[in-house]
Amino acid sequence: MLIVMTHDATDAQIDAVEEAVRAMGLRPEPIPGSLRTAIGVLGNQGYVDDTTIRELEGVREVIHVSKPYKLVSRDFHPEPTVVDVAGVMIGGGHRPVVMAGPCSIESEEQMHAAATQVKKAGASILRGGAFKPRTGPHSFQGLGVEGLKLLRQAADAESLPVVTEVMRIDQLDDVCRYADMLQIGARNMQNFDLLKEVGKLDMPVLLKRGMSATIEEFLAAAEYLLAEGNGRVVLCERGIRTFEKATRNTLDLSVVPLIHEMSHLPIIVDPSHATGKRSLVPVMSRAALTAGADGIMVEVHPDPEKALCDGAQSLPGKNFSEFMTDIDTLLDFLRN
Repeated sequence: MLIVMTHDATDAQIDAVEEAVRAMGLRPEPIPGSLRTAIGVLGNQGYVDDTTIRELEGVREVIHVSKPYKLVSRDFHPEPTVVDVAGVMIGGGHRPVVMAGPCSIESEEQMHAAATQVKKAGASILRGGAFKPRTGPHSFQGLGVEGLKLLRQAADAESLPVVTEVMRIDQLDDVCRYADMLQIGARNMQNFDLLKEVGKLDMPVLLKRGMSATIEEFLAAAEYLLAEGNGRVVLCERGIRTFEKATRNTLDLSVVPLIHEMSHLPIIVDPSHATGKRSLVPVMSRAALTAGADGIMVEVHPDPEKALCDGAQSLPGKNFSEFMTDIDTLLDFLRN
């Protein structure tokens, strides 16, 4: 339920409504706006009788929200959220960001070369994986904490913020020590214990859509983060599993405008994991930005042919520079 106050509602009237909500055994969630304050009501398992609430002074209307996600909904939060990642703004009409870097951190030399390439080309955030969830147990699993150190060193050398994946609760302290943004990967989208712990942190979060997740399930996963108090969430479409085998996954670009209709959270697109093909990354990146994505995440490797993970979908540094030139041209066109 969403309680919308009149534009001239006083603090005392708002406090009275919140107290009435608490008296019903529910939790009020004030949502200040530029024109009026709204109060979200959380904790109900079914329909709530709003008779008492409607009669309180300062109440303009009461809207019943039946969605399983509330805090991430546009109903609760009409204005778009802007997420600040160490000075890089994502969402809310800001210029779309580009996150770029290798799938896996392999060595000091590799990371410094990648960081130099993505910074020179114009990317805003450096990505790289220290803990790698792989389909097979014999594949390269990442360098762990040592990889995090190499990622941080390379990013600091180029004055770039860092986004990297956390897979387990017991990794949080280490990852938070070196990262500016935590990534929760597709395989962990419904790891609810991890979501709850990350939700308690005051750190930006990149939440990737599970490969078989519906949009409702995707937003419900984000709700876990916001319910614990962390509203600094960026969603990421990275392709879903369908019957098609010509690409690694099927990139669902319809999710971008749909998310913007349904939620206030920003959403970016990862065409590298979605397609699995280097040749498709540029065109699908342009398509994602045209659809309204708040950014893209692209895999870049100094020498993709020698990459220990996902070399086939990684752009070489030279190609990435050309790619960024095209992206900048497109973004300038879309803004005019």
